Amino acid sequence: MEYIEEFDKLKTKVLKYILFKKRTESEVRQKFKPDEGEMLNDVINELKDLNYINDEKYIEKTVKEYMNLKNLSMKEVEYKLVSKGIKKDLVDSYIYTNKEMLLDYEMKSARNIIIKKINLQDKEDILNYLRKKRYMEDSIKMVMQEIEE
Repeated sequence: MEYIEEFDKLKTKVLKYILFKKRTESEVRQKFKPDEGEMLNDVINELKDLNYINDEKYIEKTVKEYMNLKNLSMKEVEYKLVSKGIKKDLVDSYIYTNKEMLLDYEMKSARNIIIKKINLQDKEDILNYLRKKRYMEDSIKMVMQEIEE
């Protein structure tokens, strides 16, 4: 009986944490590290079964959010997802499956950055900025050609 009460308490705490804002499995484990043990694993497994914790859906939601709000390269998107504790193979799989959409997004992002900076900085500084942000060389060249025409 005591295990069930403790389990429910922990489950309630975890649910509050993930319902406030969607979280990855890794973020949940990090937050509840003091409660580490079999009980936390059981809570996480139950919440995964109920689809409250789903790293694949988290990736989709987060990438859509980035696409609507930020100008990022594909490498930056990948880095941000991996830094949230999502397994690299899940991120790589998503990128592979959605490569065309992500390439379009990278080109649009590069275009937005170039247009924003074109009157403020010289061309070489803008190119260096995009390279530093890990935009692909092909994306940079194609967007620069479009803008210069």
